[in-house]
Amino acid sequence: MKGTVMRSSFLPYFIPSISDEEIRSVTETLSSNWLTTGPKVHEFEQAFARTVGARHAIAVNSCTAALHLGLVLSGIKPGDEVITTPLTFCATVNVIIHTGAVPVLADIDPITGCLSPHAVRSVITEKTKAIIPVHFAGTPYDIDTLHALAHDHALAVIDDAAHALPTYYKNRIIGSFGNPTAFSFYVTKNITTGEGGMLVVNDDNAAHYARILTLHGISADAWKRYHQAGSWRYDVECAGFKYNMMDIQAALGLQQLRKLDSFQQRRSAIAARYTSALASLPLILPVEIPETKTSWHLYVIRLKPDAPLSRNTLIDALKKRNIGTGVHFIPLHHHSFYQNSFGWKIGDFPNCDSFYSAALSLPLYPAMTDDDVQDVIDALYDIIV
Repeated sequence: MKGTVMRSSFLPYFIPSISDEEIRSVTETLSSNWLTTGPKVHEFEQAFARTVGARHAIAVNSCTAALHLGLVLSGIKPGDEVITTPLTFCATVNVIIHTGAVPVLADIDPITGCLSPHAVRSVITEKTKAIIPVHFAGTPYDIDTLHALAHDHALAVIDDAAHALPTYYKNRIIGSFGNPTAFSFYVTKNITTGEGGMLVVNDDNAAHYARILTLHGISADAWKRYHQAGSWRYDVECAGFKYNMMDIQAALGLQQLRKLDSFQQRRSAIAARYTSALASLPLILPVEIPETKTSWHLYVIRLKPDAPLSRNTLIDALKKRNIGTGVHFIPLHHHSFYQNSFGWKIGDFPNCDSFYSAALSLPLYPAMTDDDVQDVIDALYDIIV
């Protein structure tokens, strides 16, 4: 490691792309007297449903809320088992716990980082009622195989699509497959509302129930009660949650959604530059699986076994050169709470452990300049070669 490449300023792992259009839209909403759930949320839901080819989109305050609603809509009850991946953020498993269900982990595909259908098959029991697969880093999981397996065992499938906007599988965009699918608009995602999420479904009754659940279980159009056309009367139909999105967030989301295509073009260009430039280094680079198109939410590289340094050393060396990185994710079975609660331990999921120990995510976002990208490339060569 020569240690000669140094940026003059720190390159963050991520910076959101917020411009005058977003600021103007939020300011106009602040002046409109509608701050919480209102017409902007409705407009955002309609635009998002069109974008992902879904019949209904329900805006919520986080992808976590959307995942939880997906489980509730699927009828998951205490004691049911729900299978998911160990290579995900803790929210994916926490929502299972919050329904009273029992989370069950299955190992990942060593190439994509997504849930392995073969591993899922091996852990299905008579108590299994659902699967939550994750489109890891924006790469789609093996939808045909996993959905067929779910169908054979009468299991619900709730997609964690936090990384998957826009991701395509066999020319179909994620969100258009009919099963409950949860998207994230957290600040690091491909479009952002600061905090926020969206649940998409095709079933009319499920969508109606989800809207009631998002606001304490009160009548679906309760937000209209302060509008001239509304009524002060409302009914509490079930014990719901406080999951609604605000118009302020939706105003930001609408502008971001309009830029999704340009954002994606820039992400794809940066990813292509990384792939071309880093091919000669001892790294395993992400690839697009045939008949799929990734959102390039993350660009996850992995050090090959013959690399001259460890993943942690590489992260530290990049940081010393003013380049930020991320790790996605510390696997669920590495955390003390889940180890103590479910008996999971390091070594239980060898594909996941191997993937995690070698992986780091490089900076990848539309606001990066060509010089920023080159700085990352130069620093990697400087450290590794």
